[in-house]
Amino acid sequence: MREHELSIPIPERWGEGIIAIEKDRAVELDVRLESVHEGILVSGTADTVAEGECSRCLRAISQPVEVEFQELFEYAGDETPDFELQDDHVDLETLVRDAIVLSLPFQPVCRPDCPGLDPATGDRLAESSGVAQDPIDPRWAALQKLTETESASGAVQSREES
Repeated sequence: MREHELSIPIPERWGEGIIAIEKDRAVELDVRLESVHEGILVSGTADTVAEGECSRCLRAISQPVEVEFQELFEYAGDETPDFELQDDHVDLETLVRDAIVLSLPFQPVCRPDCPGLDPATGDRLAESSGVAQDPIDPRWAALQKLTETESASGAVQSREES
């Protein structure tokens, strides 16, 4: 058994869409290699940082990514394994890349309760009043004015009754 701690820059951008691990970003690996009958069992963790933007408010975000992985690298044989030993070496790039990319969120958010953008103005609701105003249909605008005058006169009447 051997254990290794490595810090390796990734050769290309990992991930698609609105969040990814950028090229040359360091990935911290803590790897354990164990000799077993069928080959070498590789297990460990990978830590890095993903960058992108919030899917609700489009604010730039940066979030840590930590994944665990375990895979058997088999000796060459009759069957074609998923991962095979190559000249007594294991190539971890595909294994680590797949584990990290699959752990990235499909719709990342800056915080769990992010309200997003106002559909009418495009302003961030977290920075404004926090409540999206529904547009008033012009066909009902006259009724809106009627309810505003009733609520104002009702407030005057309630003050007179007191």
